Amino acid sequence: MTTKQSAKSREREAADAYLKFLQAKGASSRALYLRSKFLDSFMVELTAKTQTRKEFAAALELTLSALSNDERSNALNTAREYYPFWMNDIKAIAMFEEYYGFNVTDIQWKPKHTTLKAVTDELEVTKLNEIESQALNRYRHLLIQKGANKSVIDIRTKLAKLILLRLRDAPTTNHAIYRISVDLTLPLFKTKEIKQLYLDVVREFYYFWLDDPDAEVKAFN
Repeated sequence: MTTKQSAKSREREAADAYLKFLQAKGASSRALYLRSKFLDSFMVELTAKTQTRKEFAAALELTLSALSNDERSNALNTAREYYPFWMNDIKAIAMFEEYYGFNVTDIQWKPKHTTLKAVTDELEVTKLNEIESQALNRYRHLLIQKGANKSVIDIRTKLAKLILLRLRDAPTTNHAIYRISVDLTLPLFKTKEIKQLYLDVVREFYYFWLDDPDAEVKAFN
């Protein structure tokens, strides 16, 4: 078997495991079809790539460039969910399964339309409620424990606060709602660097938003 064939079978095996997981969670035939259709294109870009987040992100960017705006939301969701399967990260897959909230019906809720300037202004003047403050303070405390410097703590907590504000009127607390907010907020940022930082905070802060008692352990694992 050639290296390319071996790499291709790796992508297919990961995709099959991911789609089987979704099916077990109650995903509709249409949801499975749309995800499978995207993966067929995405796997071409991933073939023979080293299993790193950087290579995955580069392949995703190439795949997204050929999609319409309407197709990108599903593509981003699929890529995010597919990643631990592609990495063969058993621990991440187990955690994903624990918190995955696949909604069989389409969720109608969306965060309100905004701009980067508007959301930045809102960050400066909006006070958090007790539950939101508790989540943010737990996250800030963990960053301090990890030895982050003041500038890192400030920018990451601002992004976490932005996450809270965007989710403030969400009808429920689950993975599906969280990712809808993320996907509609990410395009507000203009540079790759701030987009990546936002996604890092999204991944870390998720457990604090859930009020998971083990958030401090899970956030950086």
